[in-house]
Amino acid sequence: MTSILKKLAFGALALGVATTAAVGAKAQEPTIIAVTHGQASDPFWSIVKNGMMQAAKDSNVKVDYRAPETFDMVAMAQLIEAAVNQSPAGIVISNPDPDALGSAIEKAVAAGIPVISMNSGISAAEKLGIKLHVGQDELPAGVKVGAKLKSLGLKHVLCVNQEVGNAALDQRCAGTEKGFEGGTVTVLPTTADPAEIEAKIQAALTSDPSIDVVLGLSAPLVGERAVAVVEKMGAGDKVKVASYDLSAGFLQAVADGKALFAVDQQPYLQGYLPVTFLALNARYGTIPAGNVASGPSFVEKDAAASVIEKSSQGIR
Repeated sequence: MTSILKKLAFGALALGVATTAAVGAKAQEPTIIAVTHGQASDPFWSIVKNGMMQAAKDSNVKVDYRAPETFDMVAMAQLIEAAVNQSPAGIVISNPDPDALGSAIEKAVAAGIPVISMNSGISAAEKLGIKLHVGQDELPAGVKVGAKLKSLGLKHVLCVNQEVGNAALDQRCAGTEKGFEGGTVTVLPTTADPAEIEAKIQAALTSDPSIDVVLGLSAPLVGERAVAVVEKMGAGDKVKVASYDLSAGFLQAVADGKALFAVDQQPYLQGYLPVTFLALNARYGTIPAGNVASGPSFVEKDAAASVIEKSSQGIR
């Protein structure tokens, strides 16, 4: 064989070995399935998904993100059961309704699949056999929010719930009431439709002049709408606005003095950390021994401007 042919043969052999190794490595990538109650098109959940995808890249795993088209616990339970049937290296779930989702989660645990919950469901995690929870404990967070509003001299909170049936959001309003000692908290149920949210907030403020603060449970869905309504009514001197979670628009309102504060639970971390933990568990059998708190922290006027850029990038 001539030297040229020998070189070509050696090169082909090397390429074949490299290609085989690459295919083998790809096949060995752990697959993690995420099932949440939030669609990736939702501004909050798009940040969660961004965190998951970055963790997948950093940890060299595959992540499959799934969610029902609407807030539908029956459909979500079916998605969890379908994930169990695929025997992934791990499952990440949000758990807004433990009663409705508990059976499906227990099937995953019984199948030996490690499960980490995030965002909602911390109180049910241990009982269901979930490894750990990454997120914000909503009841204590609500207590802190209520206490902060009370310290600002406010008397009557309108707590706007855009996702009725989500236990985590119920806990936010309940915690706020607990921390808002001596004051009044009125819960306003609505859907996530912006027009309905604005109409209901305006109707509530018109019918009850004692309301002096609107508390949104989602900055992009409710907080921004509340700011718009208060401005439209010319009630900025009498009615304040605060909200859970972040959005570039609401943070700008905080920076401009049109809103008091935003409550940050760090959705990017809620997506990033569970995937990272499950990747480590799949490869090395290591996993944290307890829950990880991602919030709450308050973003007020002095810090809002610095957070806006990261929020617009889908990170905060």
